[in-house]
Amino acid sequence: MKKNIQIIGVPMDLGQSHRGVDMGPGAIRYAGLSGRLNKLGHGVQDRGNIPVPVRDALNDEAGNDLRAAILTVCENVYRAGRQAVEQGFLPLFLGGDHSITIGTIGGVTHQEPVGVIWVDAHGDFNTPETSRSGNVHGMPLATLTGNGPDGLVNVGRPGRKLTSEDVVLIGIRDLDNEEKAGLKASGITVYTMRDIDERGISAITAEALEKLGHRRRIHVSLDVDGLDPMEAPGVGTPVPGGLTYREAQLLMEILADSRKVASLDIVEINPILDHQNKTAKTAVELAASLFGKSII
Repeated sequence: MKKNIQIIGVPMDLGQSHRGVDMGPGAIRYAGLSGRLNKLGHGVQDRGNIPVPVRDALNDEAGNDLRAAILTVCENVYRAGRQAVEQGFLPLFLGGDHSITIGTIGGVTHQEPVGVIWVDAHGDFNTPETSRSGNVHGMPLATLTGNGPDGLVNVGRPGRKLTSEDVVLIGIRDLDNEEKAGLKASGITVYTMRDIDERGISAITAEALEKLGHRRRIHVSLDVDGLDPMEAPGVGTPVPGGLTYREAQLLMEILADSRKVASLDIVEINPILDHQNKTAKTAVELAASLFGKSII
């Protein structure tokens, strides 16, 4: 099924401390994303990047200016995502750090709820009270479910944007203790790498789709550190033991078969830490699989 895809860059590095992730959208474009999707028969429109303040121009003492800037960017991302959906596009957001999802998922859920497949090494379920670093990119999922920093929960519209029944985490292998307790209490479905090792990515993906069967549309949030660092070295928070390339590709192929994918984030690519743009190239191939690339 051919789609009209709108690419929206969000070069934000304000939610974490590793510089360079703001160059992620450029790296993915350079890796040939538009051409790859065009060859699959999709219509592609690139609307450019959402404006993001330069981090060095902000006073990050106590994180106040950073938090305010993240809020402003996410408000703009929310509007862009909402508008793309209203105009009949499938929005494809290029990060930037994972805090952009406060805006992306907010925007694509404005008209109706979506189910979310969140691929990540981390839970992103910290709050300002539980976070050891204070970095907002470790808080977006908690924020989207209504338990986050003041102001960010209400980006775009008041209150939470997701319920626990709307979210499935895949590839998890690195959680803080309080974050682990919070996820268990939340009721969110979590598939760790042990689950994938024991049961296989095919069974896990099929079960994830079943759990999200109450939603008409699915949003995929792909943090590339969900892959093993051997596959995706260009990330700021690598964790050994992640998804192999083939596991990640099969995950995307099965999601594509569902014909329910309506939006996508690709986040946390840091070209400074990469090897010859390998991580961005991998992300492009995974996006191609999600949008219909097949062996035969």
